[in-house]
Amino acid sequence: MKKRILTRFTVIMFIIGLMTAIQYNTINEPNVRDTQDAGKIRQELAREKQLHSDLLSEIGSLDDTLGKYEAAADASPEQALRETAGKLRNAAGLSETTGPGIEVFVEPSLEAVAMGLEIERISPDLLIRLVNEINRYNGLYVSIDGKRIINTTAIRDINGQTTVNTKTVETPPFSIKIISESMEDSEKLYNHLLASRILDDFYIDNLTLTVSEPKSDLVIEAYDGAIDTKYLQASEGE
Repeated sequence: MKKRILTRFTVIMFIIGLMTAIQYNTINEPNVRDTQDAGKIRQELAREKQLHSDLLSEIGSLDDTLGKYEAAADASPEQALRETAGKLRNAAGLSETTGPGIEVFVEPSLEAVAMGLEIERISPDLLIRLVNEINRYNGLYVSIDGKRIINTTAIRDINGQTTVNTKTVETPPFSIKIISESMEDSEKLYNHLLASRILDDFYIDNLTLTVSEPKSDLVIEAYDGAIDTKYLQASEGE
């Protein structure tokens, strides 16, 4: 009789303990989710604030530039026109550019070389992902294996070879040059690339990325192709 009562008591206590544990988890799980959601919201808010700050800085810079153009135009319209044309050519990639930047070296991985693996050309998809990473962190001017990137640049596969501006990208090693607006932007890009997952993507393809420390006077060559202007139209009456 006592044994039967003890068994029932044990079962009841087990059920009570199980229900208490379930209730405890039910109460605490929302807190964990809420904490995670709050963390994501803070990260998004920080990114939005940084974007807002960057936009305000760019607007201020453009206002300052506009003011200089207006003052120069009043003093010497011809000189203002020449300076404007020069800045536009530089922004379009049609002139050699010098400024603060970094150089990224694309090379075969040491393991691939040691194992005697055949080093293949970099794929267009991998190269595009790297360019996107660079553009996200204020990479203003870029050249890949001596080929200047401009607004109309296409990175694609042509007859099994990766091309930039229809010109073949050499089998690694080769370098990628990136100029930013300032040394601070170059340092941000430098740190971002060192911590980026893109390094692992290159390693999977038996390649490594070596990022040089920022330089104050990096030189990027001009775009040497022809720009198609057949769809451009001149405005009349201006």
